[in-house]
Amino acid sequence: MEDKLSIILFSGTTDRIIAASVIAQAAAALGTDVKVFATFWGLLNFTKGEKKMMLPKEFESMGPMLMEGMKRDGVKSWYEMLKEAKEFGAKIYACSMTASIMGIKKEDLDPIVDGVVGAATFVQESAGGNTLFI
Repeated sequence: MEDKLSIILFSGTTDRIIAASVIAQAAAALGTDVKVFATFWGLLNFTKGEKKMMLPKEFESMGPMLMEGMKRDGVKSWYEMLKEAKEFGAKIYACSMTASIMGIKKEDLDPIVDGVVGAATFVQESAGGNTLFI
C-alpha cells in the first residue's frame, strides 16, 4: 500500500494551520504522498494577500508569545512549511464548493494552491491512505 496522507483543513485559525503544515511538511519529507484540501474557513488562508494570525478567542492573548517563540527557535511560518512540503511533492487543493459559495475565484487564490477540486475528487485521490481533519 502506498503511503498517503490527506489533510482536510477546515479551520482557519493559525494554531491549526501551523499543526497541519508541520504534519504535511514532515510527511512529505519522509516520502509520503501528501494532499491538503482547504475548505471553509481554512480556505481563507489560501487567498492572495497578507497572511494574518487568527487564534481561537481563548488563546488570543498567547499570539505574541507564539510568534516570539517561533522566531526564537527558527521555526518557519506555516506558509513556508507548506512551500517546503510542496518541494517534496505535496499538493494543495482548494474546495470548489467553498470557493463558489464564498465568491473566491481561481485568480483570487495564492500561487501555493495547485488547483480547485470538488470533494469527490479529493476523496478519490485520498482513497487507501490516512486522513486528518483539522
